[in-house]
Amino acid sequence: MLQRIKNLVFILLLFAFLLTGCTTYQATKPTYLAYLDTVKAGQFDNGKMWTFDYPPIDYFKKTYNFTPSSDWFEKARLSALRLPGCSASFVSEDGLVMTNHHCARGALDAVNREGENLPETGFYARTLEEERKVPNLYADQLVLIEDVTDEVQKAFESGKTDEEKVANRDRKIREIQERYYKEYKARNPKDSMVFSVVTFYNGGKYSLYGYKRYTDVRLVYAPETMVAYFGGDPDNFTYPRYDLDVAFFRVYEDGKPLKTENYFPFSKTGVKEGDLVFVIGNPGRTSRLLTVSQLEFFRDVSYPYTLSLLDNLVRIYTDFLAKYPEKKLKYQTRLFSFSNSQKAYTGRLAGLRDPYLMARKRDFERKFKEAVLSNPTLKSKYGNIWDEIEKYQVEKAKLFNELQAYNFAGTGRSVYFRIASDLVEYAEQMKLPENQRAEAYKGERLKATKARIFPSEIEPELEKSILIYQLNYMKSVFGEKNQAFNSLLKGKSPEQAVDDLLKATILTDKEKVTALLDGDPNAILNSSDPFISFVVKTRDRAKEIRDKYNQISSKESAKLQLLGRAIFDVYGTSIPPDATFTLRIADGVVKSYEYNGTIAPPITTFYGLYDRYYSFKDTERKDWDLPERWKNPPASFDLSTPLNFVATNDIIGGNSGSPVVNMNLEVVGLIFDGNIESLPGDFIYVDEKNRAVAVHVQGIIEALRHIYNADRLVDELENGKIR
Repeated sequence: MLQRIKNLVFILLLFAFLLTGCTTYQATKPTYLAYLDTVKAGQFDNGKMWTFDYPPIDYFKKTYNFTPSSDWFEKARLSALRLPGCSASFVSEDGLVMTNHHCARGALDAVNREGENLPETGFYARTLEEERKVPNLYADQLVLIEDVTDEVQKAFESGKTDEEKVANRDRKIREIQERYYKEYKARNPKDSMVFSVVTFYNGGKYSLYGYKRYTDVRLVYAPETMVAYFGGDPDNFTYPRYDLDVAFFRVYEDGKPLKTENYFPFSKTGVKEGDLVFVIGNPGRTSRLLTVSQLEFFRDVSYPYTLSLLDNLVRIYTDFLAKYPEKKLKYQTRLFSFSNSQKAYTGRLAGLRDPYLMARKRDFERKFKEAVLSNPTLKSKYGNIWDEIEKYQVEKAKLFNELQAYNFAGTGRSVYFRIASDLVEYAEQMKLPENQRAEAYKGERLKATKARIFPSEIEPELEKSILIYQLNYMKSVFGEKNQAFNSLLKGKSPEQAVDDLLKATILTDKEKVTALLDGDPNAILNSSDPFISFVVKTRDRAKEIRDKYNQISSKESAKLQLLGRAIFDVYGTSIPPDATFTLRIADGVVKSYEYNGTIAPPITTFYGLYDRYYSFKDTERKDWDLPERWKNPPASFDLSTPLNFVATNDIIGGNSGSPVVNMNLEVVGLIFDGNIESLPGDFIYVDEKNRAVAVHVQGIIEALRHIYNADRLVDELENGKIR
């Protein structure tokens, strides 16, 4: 209640401040700031993404009267998995793997056969023989954890400059990874292993993680996208929700289903409000332990740029698919990704612009600095870190936009600029003696590098729209001062110039690009092609900007490592480290919350799904449409079955597909989203309204049994093995 009163007072003061207008800011400022000065950091502002290196046993005991054993943590760790970009888990002794449908979209595309549309129709293998191997998909299981902090930090400290320290650290990390790999392979030549040195507390601690990699992964089940992504983009990052966002794979070894003792069995009872639950998964990235000045750089510089980029990509792909609906199968997944990121960055940016949340971050930083400065030893080691890092943010901001304007590769960049940049890089490398070239331009690797320069296909209309966007951004940065850019546009607007550029370029023609690659490198550097010519004319300036930015980033990285050590020296493991797409365990309880003037239910049912369907049935919106098999469910289908639920667990992107388990390590749910209030979780965890959204285990079973007649799969989930 007290917190609600504080929030209400703050909102009223902020509203009064906005009504006065900027001209009366000085009169309002003292009252407004007086409130913010009373804001205090919360105990768990830095989150609850606990590591398996430092499990919070005492905290669990004190908070929940639950003291898990070392065997409990080991089983939890070995039952969990990591897929590319997502989390997952074993859910039977026969290698059955559970994750989200949205983590399986790429797999559905990969195993889709001629005449099929698996994203639209769904997939279920009624026998083992029908399970389809997914090319290039793998699952990683964390089997080894070792502390390598001393080794890495000694290498870091051996450097004389910030740049040298960072280089020494990175070199040592590579050395450790290679050493462990060679030693392990010598003992276990058949195993596929991946070793990675993980950074915690921005360099306060380092761990060596060894993953057993399973490369034979086969699709078992995925529902229709329509029901897995029910509500579409409008419902994304919201709650109440009604999504069957689940998919199942199976890991095979030596051509047979993997036998494993470590898996999470399905709970037969599920959850109710107030239940203690744990999310075990791989949260991708958070920025909670960064300084306030770094967060302000995100707020004022990098996030607005990223959000603008995503806004334009969503617009471009939405317009394209509206014009060419027959290409939906090919590009819909990409649009989903852009729109998901767009909404995420919108929420993150809103959080960074929230004075109350930033006041909590400032209070934490103030207390942290006081702890450092009041200790002579810590002060001598870390006392000037914050000022140094703040200075680097100012320097980066001056370079950021020009850096992006000269960035020709990656999301939101025209394929033609990317090809031109790769060709120029290729030509410059080929003019060097082979022993001086980068590794990608030597020996056998050279052929693969050349083959990657021209894409397998180009979608001309999409690329034209992206090119117009990129040219407009470059114009906003360069203005009239960049002669090479002026020459590129020839006095026209990007919209006017684009057709001329596409007519003049040879980069739309694979044979002509191949001829350049097979010819004299000087022919590339002297080419009159407009894109190549621009890259050549600006490469010195582009390199200058990149080098300056990288130098600043290197210095910042060195100071950030010291900051991480300071955090660890002051707080130890009472504060969990930022997310690094490594395995974490996050505690929470199933709990409703206030929203939109009412209360969100802790658990939703299939009744809600059908209410949404019928409420939008006669409208133009198709986000709440249902697949045919769902429109007339059998009488045996129980609409009161729980479908989704919310809990206070701390999650972020990367947690998609994480199992939600109870104290007995039984699956009670499957994480698939967070609510809109959780989006500032990138930099602060506030559990008053932050909620993790999960598919309920009973909803999964009910749908499998009565809608999909997936008896083989239900039997395995209920018994923990193939019978």
